[in-house]
Amino acid sequence: MTGGPAWDRDGRDWPNRAHSSFPFAANMRWHVQRMGRGPVALLLHGTGAATHSWRGLLPILAKDFDSIAPDLPGHGFTATPAADGLSLPGMARRIAALLDALQARPSLIIGHSAGAAIAMRMALDGLARPDGIIAINGAMLPLAGIAGSVFSPLAKLLAGLPLVPWLVALRAEDRAVVERLLRGTGSSIDRAGVEFYTRLFSRRGHVAATLGMMAAWDLGRLERDLPSLELPLAVIIGANDRTVPAAEQRRVVARLRHAECITLPGLGHLAHEEAPDAVASAVSGLGFVRSALVRHAESSLVSEG
Repeated sequence: MTGGPAWDRDGRDWPNRAHSSFPFAANMRWHVQRMGRGPVALLLHGTGAATHSWRGLLPILAKDFDSIAPDLPGHGFTATPAADGLSLPGMARRIAALLDALQARPSLIIGHSAGAAIAMRMALDGLARPDGIIAINGAMLPLAGIAGSVFSPLAKLLAGLPLVPWLVALRAEDRAVVERLLRGTGSSIDRAGVEFYTRLFSRRGHVAATLGMMAAWDLGRLERDLPSLELPLAVIIGANDRTVPAAEQRRVVARLRHAECITLPGLGHLAHEEAPDAVASAVSGLGFVRSALVRHAESSLVSEG
């Protein structure tokens, strides 16, 4: 067991591998997958995941978009930054630096779970100016009640204990443990998906970054800043999500003027992995997505003329 996933071993059959690259930005090496042509769509996965999470959705979106999916800092095959780089503002700044290095300006940002919070932080801080944000089971509010008062301090404690990532990774080598963890999200994903999660969580570097991200995560400021978000937000909710309560996601929508909900029955927290076609259909039906595609087509015609 090594510190983190290794591309020549853990990435040997990585989904969409032919579209991977390893650019340098924000003083660190990234793993990025990019495919398609059109307006730029940035895809941000959630805590503990990596680009494999978009294995089904990325090729579908690439039919209409220049689709970019990075492994978040410390996750998958992206290097781990200093501790501040695992915080919400820190990740937002580093992803903005990555986009600058790629010379990409997203028209659309799609964030799953914690990735949705990063997307919103980027927009609120002026680091990105997309036409809209799509949150798939977005974790955008602080945990309420006992969960919030217990889990955040616990994550900080665990992240500071050097043996914990090693022990978690050792346990995660048991595929059955990872299968139970994924079932607990309310989702049922394919065997390949389980294998990729098992592979990641058996590497202590990935586990350490996941714990570090959880420890550094503070959604209080994001909650306070929510009313300042002026661009459109669409929240896609898996009706069976057991990780982020639907009521919490609807609270976000209720507080914003330009927000809407789409509920997908029968899907859990990993809805985009379970049913990428259903999620892609929900995305393509959004008004601001259609407008972005039309504007891009019109600008292309002008430049060609």
